[in-house]
Amino acid sequence: MLEYLHIHNLALIEDVALELVPGINALTGETGAGKSFILKAIGFLLGDRLKSDMVRPGCDRAFVEGLFRTADGELILRRELVAETGRSRFFCNNTLHTQDFLKELRPKLVTYTSQHAQQLLLQPAFQAKLIENTLPHPNLLVERDALLDQIKEIAHKQAILKERQKTLLERRDLLEMQKAEIDKINPEEGEEERLEAIRQQIKNRRAIIQSYDAARDILLSRDPRGLFDSLTMLEKQLGNLQDIDESFAVYTNACLDFRAHLDALVQVLQNPPETDWNIDSNAIEERLYALAQLKRKLHRSLPAICSLHKELEESLSFLDSCALDYKQLEKEEAQCVAKLQALIDTLRPERMQAAKRFCERLEQELKDLAFSEHVRVIPDPVPQTLWKDVTDDRIRFLWAPNPGQAPQPLDHIASGGELSRFLLALTSLEKKDDDQTFIFDEVDAGVGGFTLGKLAEKLVDLAKTHQIILITHWPQLARYANRHFLIQKTATASTTKTSCVFLDERMRKKELSRMAGEDFAMPEE
Repeated sequence: MLEYLHIHNLALIEDVALELVPGINALTGETGAGKSFILKAIGFLLGDRLKSDMVRPGCDRAFVEGLFRTADGELILRRELVAETGRSRFFCNNTLHTQDFLKELRPKLVTYTSQHAQQLLLQPAFQAKLIENTLPHPNLLVERDALLDQIKEIAHKQAILKERQKTLLERRDLLEMQKAEIDKINPEEGEEERLEAIRQQIKNRRAIIQSYDAARDILLSRDPRGLFDSLTMLEKQLGNLQDIDESFAVYTNACLDFRAHLDALVQVLQNPPETDWNIDSNAIEERLYALAQLKRKLHRSLPAICSLHKELEESLSFLDSCALDYKQLEKEEAQCVAKLQALIDTLRPERMQAAKRFCERLEQELKDLAFSEHVRVIPDPVPQTLWKDVTDDRIRFLWAPNPGQAPQPLDHIASGGELSRFLLALTSLEKKDDDQTFIFDEVDAGVGGFTLGKLAEKLVDLAKTHQIILITHWPQLARYANRHFLIQKTATASTTKTSCVFLDERMRKKELSRMAGEDFAMPEE
């Protein structure tokens, strides 16, 4: 239940704090005083969107705080609205959370019954949901929806298959021509680079041979100017100098080391690298030319052509096999549809039995709310197409509030007051957590006299197990409040604000008298 609510700088509310109690917490006041702002604040705290202009003029932000007590302990919620950006931040127990967390949390804390809920009640889908919530085996609905999703997914695959088949069939001649062009040349990955390397090797072949021969000639030539002969003469002269000056020994040794290196070099030059000198250069050029022509024709690089060839093979293979694939999907669809139909055949009678039990209970609740002893609520199954020839029922309410009336949908004959009581009856039937708070926003609209007394009895009975926040203009309801707040609006030349006053017994009696337009007797204990 909601124990504490604090609203700051929201719309006309400057700063309001409410200490709420178990049972009925009544909010009363003149029309336009700002009672709806209290509900807007609770709604905002629990996820409703508000525009930035809801921040009180002159303030940079508004916030709403609430302390909820649940079976699992306390929850302190806080949500801020920033005037400049219109964005909000939500905190639970001082930890920032997302809107998804808030959406999951909200139904566990508060249930609204308002004029908006009355309009929701008129929708057949909402009525069907109320019935389905009472099914003894709700897993059947989960299985049904899962099968339906599976069938839709298969249909989606079929649509993609057909669309791709259509597109490829329109281009089949082009695809086959391109594949034939590529098959004719049959390029390989990296082939162009390998051929270019061989071409360059052929081009450098003579230069390589000439360089090897020239290097050997320089080293081994018997010409006096040959490198080995000159080196021998150099060694001799350095030896003479060493005999005279020992410091030349280092140069003599260097000359000897150099000769050793040259000997090794001679061995290398005597064995040039092995090369396939029999490569047909004309064949290389013809192959490179063919690859170039293919690239120009297809306007792609050779790697792209190799990738294209794989795509063409896959596309043409797909065209050959898609008929089989489509038949397989049709088989899967037929199997799922058969399962879905069998599931619905099981679900339909179970749903109708649950609907009858629910309507019987609802009739009793309506009788307790001053409807005729002959009031009837009849479950009406309306066929809904789920998939092709597969239909399921969606239950709506038909009702006859008075004897002699033919059963009709709620939106055809229900008045505002009848809808208010109908909604209260449904609220009493629904399974709710004991710590959940009910918010009744003018559920007494269109109700008066004896019926109003019955409505009060039902609220008092519900308040024994649930906290209720009640907005009402009727003293016959407000008199049963466990805590009573007066919402009032005050205006000056420059500002207008809404305040909330806790009423003690004296003030409460005065407010009830105002609501009744006369002295009002409090209920006996």
